[in-house]
Formats: sequence, structure tokens, C-alpha cells
Amino acid sequence: MHDLKCDMVRVPYTKRLRLLNLQLLEVRRLHFDLILCYKIVFGLMSINVADYFQVCSASTRGHPYKLYKPFSGCTPRSSFFSMRVINVWNDLPTDVVNFRALESFKRTIQLVDLSNHLTSSTNQ
Repeated sequence: MHDLKCDMVRVPYTKRLRLLNLQLLEVRRLHFDLILCYKIVFGLMSINVADYFQVCSASTRGHPYKLYKPFSGCTPRSSFFSMRVINVWNDLPTDVVNFRALESFKRTIQLVDLSNHLTSSTNQ
């Protein structure tokens, strides 16, 4: 086991991901952010949704759970969970993502191409 671990250190990141059948760390983080957002928006956590998000009352396109994104001129603030997840959440396609239950949501967000929301230059 130790030898395999040492050998993996020399393998490039993208190849390690393929060998271990994993997605990019950034994609996995986006999935966890979306799951946390779902739990907050649908009241599955004892957190007041208004402390993090403002739900749009009128949505003309996409899913009915869109979130309003306030302007932030502060670069560090744009990295906060409550700011970084909004664009990804609002872009979720209604024809793919199932919002009816948490387990369905978790399963269907795996089918969404999040590549346009990645900041890293590494492509899978």
C-alpha cells in the first residue's frame, strides 16, 4: 500500500483523477456548495435563508428558486459562500436538475456541466 501511495505522488493531477475516478476538486466543491444552498433554501437546516440569500419573487426563465445577487465591489466578499454559489445555483437547468427532494437534487446535479463556472485552467 505504501508503494502505491508513493507512486501516485509522481502521477499528474488529471491522471490521478482519472485513475481514482474523481472529478476536479473545484467541481466537487461546487457540488457541495449547491447541496448546502439547497438545504438552506428549502429549510433543511436551522439557518434563516434571509441571512444568506434573497429569493427572487418573480422568475421569468429557468427554475423558480432563483436567488438575487447583490452587487459586491469587494473582491474578498465575492469569495464568500453566499456570493459564489448564486450564479451557479441560478444557472441550474430545469430540464436536468430535480428540486423535489434532496437525494434527487444530489443525483441530478452530477449530470450538469459546471465547466463554465470553473476558475481553474485544468480541464477534465
